[in-house]
Amino acid sequence: MFKLSAVLTGLLLAASSLAAHAEAYPSKTIKVIVPYAAGQGTDIVARYISDELSKEVKGTIFIDNRPGAGGNVGASLAAHAPADGYTLMVGTNATNAANAFIYANPGFETEDFEPIGMIGILPLVYVANNNSAVNNIPELVRAARAQPDKLNTAISTTTCRTAHELFKQKAEAPMFPVDFKGSGQAMAAVIGGQVEFMVDTITSLRPAITAKQVKALGVTSAHQSKLLPGVKSLAEQGVPGYELVGWTVLYAPKGVPADVTRTLSAALNKILARPEVQEKLLTMGVEPQAKSGEELKAFSAAEKEKWGKLIRGAGIKPS
Repeated sequence: MFKLSAVLTGLLLAASSLAAHAEAYPSKTIKVIVPYAAGQGTDIVARYISDELSKEVKGTIFIDNRPGAGGNVGASLAAHAPADGYTLMVGTNATNAANAFIYANPGFETEDFEPIGMIGILPLVYVANNNSAVNNIPELVRAARAQPDKLNTAISTTTCRTAHELFKQKAEAPMFPVDFKGSGQAMAAVIGGQVEFMVDTITSLRPAITAKQVKALGVTSAHQSKLLPGVKSLAEQGVPGYELVGWTVLYAPKGVPADVTRTLSAALNKILARPEVQEKLLTMGVEPQAKSGEELKAFSAAEKEKWGKLIRGAGIKPS
């Protein structure tokens, strides 16, 4: 009887300890690694979401910027951090999909991460200079097919180049990519008439579209984007299966306790459901989109496969 009582007491104490551990999270400061420089778009979004998350989980969260190698420096640090829920990362389509196919040794595997929850997507938009005879995507497709590789598209990032490659593939419309060091240089070339077309994030191109310096042809999300109302997607304009967007996801190192994942995922989804949070993210150029659990894992796997095929097919290297 004594032994049985002792065993039962031990089990109860263990259960109480586990319950206390679950209830205590977070019991210390949470670090969120941002693999990009302070002030960059992902950093601004990460700081805002982290502030909201700290209120929701009633814990202290701070941002640790670790830029370098297209995001690989910070992602590698996050991937190899203890899987205890106190080191997280705000990753992107670059760190957690594209870089595995661009860099010979990024320093981590995408499988080293556990996706907690999606924050949002960043659609791109195709534009034309005002002197162009092209006013929509069907006209662009016809023009590109009529003059294979004669029409130029300004691009400034790997994401833009990947969007360009998918357009060539899905629309069967060969166009020639012209590389620029940044969105500003590319936009100046389009407005000045040196290049007729351009694809970049809505955030980068929206001011020029609003000022009527360029014409919006179509967005790269599956449907119209809240970031650019009234502009149909490429898929909605007759390019079947076209969808390529940037995205931002909160990650933890693989092996993080399930209760921590549930806590953070539930808190993030609750935050993203708030209208004021949605409006704030839209002003930052991010279209809120909540995904978690198996849905997010399936999305992540599909995105890695999509980006991998496009990057390998085009022979894209670090920009």
